[in-house]
Amino acid sequence: MRPVLDIVALRSLIAVADYGGFHRAAGELALSQSAVSQHVRRLEKSLGHPVVERDGRKTRFTALGAQLLEEARLILGAHDAAVQRLLGEEGATAATVVIGATEHGADQILPALTDAVREVRPDAEVRVRIDRSARLTEAVGRGELDLAVYVTEATTTEGTSVGDLPLRWYAAPGWQPPATGQLPLVAVNAPCVIRRRALTELAACRMPATVVAEAGYLAGVLDAARAGLGAALLAVPGGQHPDGLVPYRGLPAVPPVRLSALARRGSDPSLTGAAVQAVRALLASCATDRAA
Repeated sequence: MRPVLDIVALRSLIAVADYGGFHRAAGELALSQSAVSQHVRRLEKSLGHPVVERDGRKTRFTALGAQLLEEARLILGAHDAAVQRLLGEEGATAATVVIGATEHGADQILPALTDAVREVRPDAEVRVRIDRSARLTEAVGRGELDLAVYVTEATTTEGTSVGDLPLRWYAAPGWQPPATGQLPLVAVNAPCVIRRRALTELAACRMPATVVAEAGYLAGVLDAARAGLGAALLAVPGGQHPDGLVPYRGLPAVPPVRLSALARRGSDPSLTGAAVQAVRALLASCATDRAA
């Protein structure tokens, strides 16, 4: 007999992926952690192969597990839609949509994405993840994210172009570079497309520069710039400037970086289309404001 995949077990498997492990999945599903583990083991028994494995304190999906996760989302989507059609509002369940964005411009991109998702799925619970571009595309590939917006150059994954993200120099109010020596910069740890853009553009203009402070995430870069340690090249889509920083106009203009969107395989095309259009509209409005 061919194996039968249990709907309840598949829902637990998706929760493990979406919430980052068995403990959080159990909390979201209002189940015990042992119950979630039993559900996953039931799937493994049906398929005859492991679908998850421990990687230190983290849970990692095997190749078969990642494939099962994609199929599980399709199965649960069809199942829940069928129940709603049969029972109407009585059988409706609130789905969870998980979206991701690069840190650069996330304060404006994420609200646009969230509004677009809620326009298409008004009953959905929207969850967000902010991370580096390569990690976002990997998470989409594993089925952990429904959609991600990322810096195109930061990964080899091909997505849908959504527009250009403008780059501007910022520094603490009153900050001035030293009269001699290299220009001090603050930036995200390498590899980082914007960091590379800053150094490349300054070198092309014969302006020696060095990174004097770096951080793993954007928040640390902002703190270092506010402390007056150096200038920072930042992505700011709209006219709002980062708190505690002002535009610094003494450095050469840097071309924008391109953003792309990547949707999970099997995701709702209407949701993906609405999200892509929302980000395109945001970036297009930013381009218009710059031209004006």
